[in-house]
Amino acid sequence: MLRMLFAVAIAVAAALPAHAQIMAGDAYARTANQKTGAAFFQILNHGPADRLIDVRADVARKVEIHTHIFEDGIVKMRQVEDGVPLPAKETVMFERGGLHVMFMGLTQRFEQGAHFPLTLRFESGAELTVDVMIDNDRRPGASASEHGGHSAAPASGHGSHGAAPASGHGGHGAAPLPE
Repeated sequence: MLRMLFAVAIAVAAALPAHAQIMAGDAYARTANQKTGAAFFQILNHGPADRLIDVRADVARKVEIHTHIFEDGIVKMRQVEDGVPLPAKETVMFERGGLHVMFMGLTQRFEQGAHFPLTLRFESGAELTVDVMIDNDRRPGASASEHGGHSAAPASGHGSHGAAPASGHGGHGAAPLPE
C-alpha cells in the first residue's frame, strides 16, 4: 500500500505544470532616486532544474536581471545575460549585493506600500507573475515579517502560490529547500 501511495505521489508531482513547481516569495522593490529601482525576492524551485531567462514589468522603460561582481578591486553591477540557473529542489535568492531585478527609467513613482506585477519567464516556457510591494524603508537582510508585519508576496497568475522563506540562506545563490 505504501508503494502505491508513493507511486501516486510521484505521478501527481510529475503532472504538475512547471509554474506550480516554481514559486516566488518575499518580493519587494525599492528606489533611492525615483529614476531607477530594484526588486528582491526568492525563487523556490520544487521541480526539475530550470533557468530564469527574462523579467518584465510596466514600471520602467528597461527591466533586466542584474548581479554585482568584484572586478579590479571594485564592486560593479552587471546585467545577467544568460539567465539565472534554478537548480532542482533549491531556492535562489535575489538580494541586495547580489542578484536582483533592475528597473531603469521608472515610468511611475515607487510609493511606499504600493504594489505592481513582475513577470518572470523561464527557459521551460513557464511564466510566473509576482506581486511586488514597494518598501523603500526595508533594511538589507530583513524579511517581510521583520519589517512592518507585511506578509510574503505570493506569486499570482497561472494560480496563486505562496512561498515560505528559505531556511538558512546565509548568502547569495541557491540554498536547499526546507523539507
